[in-house]
Amino acid sequence: MVRGKTLAHCGLVLLSLWVCIQSVPISVDKTKEKPQEELQPPQSADTGLHYDRYLREVIEFLEKDPHFKEKLKNANIDDIKHGKLSKELDFVHHNFRTKLDELKREEMNRLRMLIKAKHDIQEGNGRTASHQALLKQFEHLNHLNPDTFEVEDLDRLIKSATKDLENFDKGRHDEFKRYEMMKEHERRERLKALNEEERKREEQHYEEMKKKHAEHPKVNHPGSEDQLKEVWQEADGLDPEDFDPKTFFKMHDTNGDGFFDESELEALFTKELEKVYNPENVEDDMVEMEEERLRMREHVMNEVDTNKDRLVSLSEFMAATKKEDFMEKDEWETLDQNPLYTEEELREYEQQLAHEENDINKKSAELQKQREELERKEEELNAQKLGLQQAVEEMERLKAQNSNVEVKQPGAPASESAPVVPGNSQPLPPGHQQQGVPVPGHS
Repeated sequence: MVRGKTLAHCGLVLLSLWVCIQSVPISVDKTKEKPQEELQPPQSADTGLHYDRYLREVIEFLEKDPHFKEKLKNANIDDIKHGKLSKELDFVHHNFRTKLDELKREEMNRLRMLIKAKHDIQEGNGRTASHQALLKQFEHLNHLNPDTFEVEDLDRLIKSATKDLENFDKGRHDEFKRYEMMKEHERRERLKALNEEERKREEQHYEEMKKKHAEHPKVNHPGSEDQLKEVWQEADGLDPEDFDPKTFFKMHDTNGDGFFDESELEALFTKELEKVYNPENVEDDMVEMEEERLRMREHVMNEVDTNKDRLVSLSEFMAATKKEDFMEKDEWETLDQNPLYTEEELREYEQQLAHEENDINKKSAELQKQREELERKEEELNAQKLGLQQAVEEMERLKAQNSNVEVKQPGAPASESAPVVPGNSQPLPPGHQQQGVPVPGHS
C-alpha cells in the first residue's frame, strides 16, 4: 500500500497518473513537529508499468527544462490527456531533446530484446510472428521513428500511462477475485478427502472462524466525519470536539504538496482496517485487508475527486465535508458482507483449473514418453559402446598373442639346441658328455 512520493507540485497533475508515493505513518503528531527548513526532493517509486524506468526518466528531464516546467505547472488534466501539453516539446531546449533521443533509443533496444525473446519462444512452439506486429504491442512510443523523441512520443507516453494506470486497480480486483476462488476451491477439495465425521468438524471450524472474523467494532464509512474524527483523536491525539477539516488536511498531506494522493488517502484507513484485521489472528487474511484498503480508497476517490485526476485537492476535500455524505453514519460493509463471486463463477473457475490441469498432465505424459525414449536410446548407445569396447579388447588380445608366437620362432626349434640325456628331460651342459655313450662320428 505504501507508494513513493510524487515530484514537485508543478508535475503533480501529470505524475498523479503515474508515480506512486511513500507516505509516513499517520500516527505522527504533526503539531509537535519542527518545521523543516528545506524540503528534500521526494523520490519516485516503481509504478508497476513495464516501461516505468523510461517514463520516470522522460519526466525527470522534461522537468529540468524551465519552459516545459512552467507549462506543466499551469496545465490542467484535460490538456494533458488530450495532447496539448505534448506540443510544448517543440520548445524544449536542444540539450534536453538530445537526452530524450538517447532515452528513446535505449528503450527501443530494450523492446527489441523483449521482442526477440518472445519471437524465439514462439518459434520454439512452431509459431511465427512478425517483428513489426510484436513491436506494435508497445504503444508508449512511436516505433516507426526509433531514433528521435518527438511530440508524438510524449503524447503516446502520456496516453499509455493514463490508460494503463486506470486499468491497474481493475487488474488488482480481478487478481484478488481469483485468489478468493482458489481458496474456496482448495477448501472444498480438502473436504472431499475427509470422511463424514471429519468433514463435519472441519465445516464447524470454518463457520466458527468466519463468525469470529465478523465480530469487530463498527467500521466507519471511509471519508466520513466519524472516520476522520477517529483518526484525529486516536492517531493525532487531538480532541474530536476541536476537529477542523482544513487543519486535518494539512496534517495528513504528508509531502506538503497541497494534495491527497492515493497513498496518503489509504494511510487514513489504517485505523478502520485494524478493527477487522489482525496479522496474529488465523481467521484474518492480510491479502483481504489490502483489498479492503483499495476499496476504501476507490470509494473516497469516486466521491471526492471531482476532476478525476487521481488526486484530492484541498478545495475538493473541503467541498466534500459540506456534503450530506460526509455525515454518513452507516457502517462500512466489509468484504465478508459483499460476496465477490457467484457459485456459477466458481464452477467456471474450477472448470478452467481442470482444463489447465488436464493440459499440464498431457504435457507431463508427453515429457515422460520423451524421457523414456531418451533413456531407451541411451541404453542402446551404452550397449553399442560396450560391444565396441569388447571388440577392441579382443583385437588387442589377438595382436598380443601373435606377437608372442613370432618371438618364439626365430630359426631352429628349441629342442635341437642342446643334447638331452635319455630318461632325463634336462639337457646336458655344453662340453659335457655321458660316459659309455658313443658319440656320432667317433670310433
